Amino acid sequence: MTRFKLTRRAFLASATSSALTAGAFAARPNRARVVPGKISPNEKLNVAGIGVGGKGTHDILSFKRENIVALCDVDANRAGEAFYRVPEAKQYQDFRKMLDEMDSDIDVLTVSTPDHTHAPAAYMAMKLGKHVYVQKPMTHTVAEARLLTQTAQEMGVATQMGNQGHSGDGVRDLAEMLWSGVIGTVSEVHIWTDRPGSRWPQGGPSTMPPAEPVPEGIDWDLWLGPAPWREFNGLYAPFKWRGWWDFGCGGLGDMACHIMDPAFFALKLGEASSFTVEPVQQEGANEQTYPANAILKYSFPARGEMPAVDIYWYENGMMPARPEGIPEGDALGDGKNGSLFIGSDGFITAGEYGGKARLLPDSRMADYSMPDKTLERVSGSNHYRNFIDACKGGAPAVSNFDYAGPFTEMVLFGNIALRLDKALEFDSKAMKIINDSAAEAWLTKSYRAGWELPL
Repeated sequence: MTRFKLTRRAFLASATSSALTAGAFAARPNRARVVPGKISPNEKLNVAGIGVGGKGTHDILSFKRENIVALCDVDANRAGEAFYRVPEAKQYQDFRKMLDEMDSDIDVLTVSTPDHTHAPAAYMAMKLGKHVYVQKPMTHTVAEARLLTQTAQEMGVATQMGNQGHSGDGVRDLAEMLWSGVIGTVSEVHIWTDRPGSRWPQGGPSTMPPAEPVPEGIDWDLWLGPAPWREFNGLYAPFKWRGWWDFGCGGLGDMACHIMDPAFFALKLGEASSFTVEPVQQEGANEQTYPANAILKYSFPARGEMPAVDIYWYENGMMPARPEGIPEGDALGDGKNGSLFIGSDGFITAGEYGGKARLLPDSRMADYSMPDKTLERVSGSNHYRNFIDACKGGAPAVSNFDYAGPFTEMVLFGNIALRLDKALEFDSKAMKIINDSAAEAWLTKSYRAGWELPL
């Protein structure tokens, strides 16, 4: 199979661009590029999918109201349903080849690959003028998130990260409750998940597992993409890649983009010029995999009228202590996943995607009237349609990269603190680590030849 360098066309258009401009954290409107001839909301866009197995099947099929023209996956077996459901779409294994051959026929790309290939696929697509929908976490590294945010601004394309809860009413209900002052000023937030649990391995093995035969239908070289070469093993693919440093972002990268979103949004954490992340606890970390479990403490200074706040992250089933005076029968979050906001005058808890926000104890919620809706809601809470509307010239999608990029940087910076097992302070404007310049090497990573990004 012919290999096309990622730089073949996209990098020619960006030879002088830089991903590390100071101040890029500042939000600017992401103006959707209106595709020529596709101005009417009733006209259809040509959509292609990169990574169409697993979650990617749902992602690409969510755009069936448009024209799905191409499907790409390095694993033909996992892509089987998408191939079957959209038989008229051209099929590829290498997204670079697909973009090279079908450039003029594609308006929109979905990217639902393992985390380590999100940025190369999205960057190339955007440099060719395509709108992109990228699964969470948006990227594998902090530097990649900054690069994609800047590239979207430069190219004027519509973007959306796949944290679908951000299109739901729940995150806005919670924000309006907090802003109404019903629990006073918020000093702490506790956020937890049951991941990884039994879903994928973390905390071992500390060495690469032995080589196994590559299953028929998988192009293993393409699956690795920018990651260092290693032999195939079923502990990586097709599903268990998330717990490996080279491929995934661990439990934090998987679920914080959902559960931490209400705190990032409602407490305006993106306005902080710096913040600190400190590992409180972790077990089983090694050079190959994320720890088996971890507790992290994010500390943010005051932001405008928002006071300083500490955000605690718990994973693998660990949870915060139940606040004094909250009955055992009053659920925290939805049990396995959720958040708890601690204010000077009470508590609010919410579920996995920020939904069903309620006061604690439950008896306080019984007589509570929700505040006026001051935030605009997403029609039908449809994250995909919200993105397509932006592609056709509507308002920027709610989790476009101006929002999702800084959020992703915050989330993934926690993984650097875990990897180095030390407290780190991040200057989010300059993208510098204030208290440990040597740790800045972990803001990015090395790329295999042919997969480099301009970082």
